[in-house]
Amino acid sequence: MSAQKTPAETVPPACIMGHPVAQSRSPMMHGYWLKTLGVAGAYERADVPPEAFPAFFRDLRGHGYVGGNITKPHKEVAFRLVDRREGAADTIGAVNTVWFENGTLIGGNTDYLGYLAHLDERAPGWDAAGGTAVVIGAGGAARAVVHALVTRGLAIALVNRTRARADELAAHFGAGVRAHDFAALPGLLRDAVLLTNTSSLGTPGAPPLALDLAPLRRDAVVYDINYLPLETELVKAAARRGHRTADGLGMLLHQAVPAFARWFGVTPAVTPALRALLEDDIRATTRTP
Repeated sequence: MSAQKTPAETVPPACIMGHPVAQSRSPMMHGYWLKTLGVAGAYERADVPPEAFPAFFRDLRGHGYVGGNITKPHKEVAFRLVDRREGAADTIGAVNTVWFENGTLIGGNTDYLGYLAHLDERAPGWDAAGGTAVVIGAGGAARAVVHALVTRGLAIALVNRTRARADELAAHFGAGVRAHDFAALPGLLRDAVLLTNTSSLGTPGAPPLALDLAPLRRDAVVYDINYLPLETELVKAAARRGHRTADGLGMLLHQAVPAFARWFGVTPAVTPALRALLEDDIRATTRTP
């Protein structure tokens, strides 16, 4: 990691690369930290169409950037184009953050770190006794979550609407990760210490997540990595039953911390003020009549 920067020292900007990227809240997060920490840097949006992305990405330094984040639709291409990947990114099969080390473009994955950091914050000791974690979904986000849970030594029950995708992901991670059909959920919940939804079910424009939490033990933690809406129906239902809960906004905030540290040499903190800033923006931009 780079040395700590003094407030007066100007550093090159970082960016988020995607198409489109106007909806990204990453500039708001990183801009807040740059201002409050007194770092003379910037975080910009780089809207790059797919056909232009490989050339742009390989010349990231030539465009003046110290590194950046990658979002849709460039994640798979970025995974292939970096000079080197950190171990976690290789295992997960996804790169969401890049930076330079001695001129070498390094790809990392901060999603799994953000997932765990928010979970540890919201439910300290959740993994103390081990046990089984149920994960709904088998996409890119599920890969980061499964990796995170593997690092904590939990057994993982993976459930997805398309069983073949769950089977594929379970095979990728090997022992300790098992795929199941949706119909198996009630039985799986009885033994779960943690339930995480990584699918889009329950978000605007997607089907609801039809899930009865009655079989879930009362000390289990419920995590929904979606943050639109701010409080999903799953999180609401879990809170009503007295479960400890974690949400997607917390994961979004915490995954940004190690990336900021890589680019700007200062480790920021996730504060109530920053969370409130993003909550207000989300409410203002997703308000319904």
